[in-house]
Amino acid sequence: MNRIIKLCLLILMSCVLAFPLRAHHKNFKVSVYVRAYEVEKMKDTEWLESSWKTISSQLDVDKIYLETHRDMLLVDDATLEKAKKFFEKQGIEVAGGITYTISEPNDFETFSYSDPENRAWVQKVAEHTARHFDEFLLDDFFFTSSKKDVEIKAKGDKSWTEYRLSLMNEAGRNLVVGPAKAVNPKVKVIIKYPNWYDHFQGLGFNLEDGPQIFDGVWTGTETRDPAGAQHLQNYLSYNIMRYFENISGGRNGGGWVDSGGITMSMDRYAEQLFLTAIAKGRDVMLFAYNQLLDVRLNPMYRGPWQDQGTSWNYDEMTAPFKNGKETVTPTTMARIADVVLRQADELVGKLGNPVGIHSYKVYHAPGEEFLQNYLGMIGLPMDMYPAFPKGRKTVLLTQQAASDPDLTRKIEEQLMGGGDVFITTGLLKAVPEKIAPIVELKCDDLKAIVNDFGRHGKSEKDILIPQVRYWTNDSWEVVSAGRPLTRGVSGWPILHRATFSKGTLYVLTIPDDFGNLYDYPAGVLNEIRRTMSKDLDLYMEGPSKVGLFLYDNKTVIVENFNDEPVDIKLVGKPGMTKFTDLESGEIVEAAEDQVPAFFRRYMTPSVRASMTLNPHSYRAFRYE
Repeated sequence: MNRIIKLCLLILMSCVLAFPLRAHHKNFKVSVYVRAYEVEKMKDTEWLESSWKTISSQLDVDKIYLETHRDMLLVDDATLEKAKKFFEKQGIEVAGGITYTISEPNDFETFSYSDPENRAWVQKVAEHTARHFDEFLLDDFFFTSSKKDVEIKAKGDKSWTEYRLSLMNEAGRNLVVGPAKAVNPKVKVIIKYPNWYDHFQGLGFNLEDGPQIFDGVWTGTETRDPAGAQHLQNYLSYNIMRYFENISGGRNGGGWVDSGGITMSMDRYAEQLFLTAIAKGRDVMLFAYNQLLDVRLNPMYRGPWQDQGTSWNYDEMTAPFKNGKETVTPTTMARIADVVLRQADELVGKLGNPVGIHSYKVYHAPGEEFLQNYLGMIGLPMDMYPAFPKGRKTVLLTQQAASDPDLTRKIEEQLMGGGDVFITTGLLKAVPEKIAPIVELKCDDLKAIVNDFGRHGKSEKDILIPQVRYWTNDSWEVVSAGRPLTRGVSGWPILHRATFSKGTLYVLTIPDDFGNLYDYPAGVLNEIRRTMSKDLDLYMEGPSKVGLFLYDNKTVIVENFNDEPVDIKLVGKPGMTKFTDLESGEIVEAAEDQVPAFFRRYMTPSVRASMTLNPHSYRAFRYE
């Protein structure tokens, strides 16, 4: 027996020596994705070793994904095995990856999944990958934009959306997952969904069925420059993580960030990583190996606000540092990622599960695309679900709820149960007949230009809004606007309310340009936040472009996305006394409102904690 025990110990020690396991991060993994182009180069031992030294000296990596295919480049068996064994010897977990593109430079040219030759190649790649890895991930492009003759014929009378949703379900089952598991029964096939989730259905990404076809999902959290072609708001890096967690039944593996946006400043890159982490991602993927090598540190990444004591210090990140006994001079963005993620790792362990305002998003539904991310940027914590929320004091419905045939019944049940429903002007315009049983309102093509919100303040810009019209004394304006409103000739609802049974239906006016939500005065935003936050312990007062992130263990993060400092207040219920900074230990006292006794019957007292947030910075607290 002793000989057997000794033999087992020797085997265990040899395994530890051969594969030194290193727990770099406590609350999530940090992974790196390697494109097929760079995997192909790893047949050159010198390049493999030198490139890895550059990255690993500046960034601690837990896992690496080796891509087998991209743009018709299929990496050979020997190179894959060589790279795989190299990283395993470094103590790094290794998985595979596939990008199903014919040519990325050619408008992301995808495969034709009705073409027999293309289908055979897609299956071949899946089988090839499964032979080398027990887990592999499909990068962004497992969709189809092909409109070849074969696709036109196969589509028939269906819409492109209907055809592609069905086609990609079939391709996922029969060309990727099934063949991969036939080759390697242990393999897990994971689909990574990109950041443009509200347009998926048009190209065949199926968020309703896909999470069940595949063994898990991953999330594109790269928001880059919000003014870019996709108009991805900063908050999406957090919001999409929560949404994919909700639709996948808790099988969202992690978030995926690239270097896009870093030219705006190092902070813009840092924010994407940070939001991915505080959304409780199980893994943060850095795309890609080549970027970690080639995106060099540059003084242009140092924002002009850096001298104001921001959350991420560019000067400290770029200064020489000790890595074991070696002094390393940072050279690439790998160092930025390492510092940001180590800081986030320490914080994430103190956070509970995220909570927010439940928003109902029907699968494959168009309308008011990506609106929840704009709402997140005005301090409304979002939590999107594919089913009508139950047991909530507040439910948010955008135009994407319009296609639900039982929408009226569900709204009535929420209101009769004593809850509130917030609908957007987009939903009201789309289905006024479904709202009419609750309250008769009109919202059509008539517009108004406003800049004056009365006692709630004025905006610096003119804002184009849809006109909400109603029967006098049947429903009521909570916040109004005109040009001017004070001593003007007309005003229009920004926030409107109508009672029904035990609840209240509110209409939230959404400007034609969603970005004009940021131009609403703080007084307007404060009233919207207060009214919508009945399910939450806290809401925020202050300007736009400040995110509020709440957790179920009485922790909260506030993050300023502005280029200048902002003053905010966290507003809570009576009895709340203080906010303790989770990183510095500083205590911010909460003071109760001084409400005259006469008004207490009409007003619910609150407590407020005031603070200043530096540009592109956050603060995290535990409240009690």
